[in-house]
Amino acid sequence: MNIASVSFSYLRARPLGTLLNVLLLALGVATIILLLLATDQFEERMQRDARGIDLVVGAKGSPLQIILSAIYHLDVPTGNIAYKQAQEIARHRLVKKVIPLALGDSYRSFRIVGTTQDYVAHYGAKVGAGRLWDKPLEAVLGAEVAARTGHGLGATFSGAHGLGDRTGDAHEGHPYVVVGILERTGTVLDRLVLTSHQSVWAVHAEHHDIKDVADIEKQMKDEEKEFTALLVQYASPLAAAILPRYINNNSDMQAAVPAYETARLFTIVGVGVDVLRGFALVLMLSAGLSVFIALYNALNDRRYDLAIMRTLGATRGRLLLLLLCEGLLLAAMGAVLGLVLGHGLTEVLGRALQAAQQVEVTGWAWVPAELWVVALALGVGVLAALLPAWRAYRTDIAGTLARG
Repeated sequence: MNIASVSFSYLRARPLGTLLNVLLLALGVATIILLLLATDQFEERMQRDARGIDLVVGAKGSPLQIILSAIYHLDVPTGNIAYKQAQEIARHRLVKKVIPLALGDSYRSFRIVGTTQDYVAHYGAKVGAGRLWDKPLEAVLGAEVAARTGHGLGATFSGAHGLGDRTGDAHEGHPYVVVGILERTGTVLDRLVLTSHQSVWAVHAEHHDIKDVADIEKQMKDEEKEFTALLVQYASPLAAAILPRYINNNSDMQAAVPAYETARLFTIVGVGVDVLRGFALVLMLSAGLSVFIALYNALNDRRYDLAIMRTLGATRGRLLLLLLCEGLLLAAMGAVLGLVLGHGLTEVLGRALQAAQQVEVTGWAWVPAELWVVALALGVGVLAALLPAWRAYRTDIAGTLARG
């Protein structure tokens, strides 16, 4: 007697009940898989974007907002900071490097970031076509921007004031020229339009009576120059204890520590993830209960069949294995379907986030914890089948055949 084929035949004889049990278990598995993939990739990308940045300096406001706007480009900035104050930070003895950012404009909802070429080097990005900018109003596109807009080298476009879908008036008098396209990095650079910070000043030159944007930095007074944020690298570990307090207490600026703020963000997000994970576990336990009820009730209908099997030579142990195999098959089908469904839903979520130009995730990834989810699902199936299997083991042949 082939135990697996007989178990499968019994499951096929009850198609509706089998389908419902498999779907219920699959929904629990899929929910956990979706959470595992999304949170793992979300944390990995957040950590990768913040790697090497010890401190972010911006205008007074929410530290978390400063981090989200300056590193991840997911929020609006808290304001601008003065050029002179930025220079003071750059010259501080505890500061190794400062990368300035000038924000405020966008193109087709992709943010235009005025910065230095150190910003590109920080993420190890390479130019796939063309070159980096040399003068104001030259732009370099991230890989995702180039793919979504279809722009190549030599293309021109005008930025618009604002950072979201509802942007303000376009700066048509100061168009950008695409001089380079970056290779895909898997970092925040992929969805940014990069240019010099002088370009951002030039676009708003009408506010400063500037005529020649090519020489804008010399024509503007220091009081007129502003940055949105500074990405800071420490010169020594001592800076972590001194520099944030110094900036917050002795300037109009706010210092935000990425490591602390991202940890706080993960804690906030983690509460919702834990709730969803608990819901998924309830689904899996409900599926286990459903499998138990189905096998227990089916056992009453199959007592005579089991007794006949015993008379034909099947041992008690083989009957026990038959019921356990049935529960295991249900769990295996639910686990496989849940894996496919979980990865599929993650890919759908990733495409939705990509369309919204947010942190990207993909369903074409794998995390080791998925093996534990599959093991849990199989364990639920086996546990649900234990009592029915034990009853099958103790089947009274004579009494069952006498009752018919």
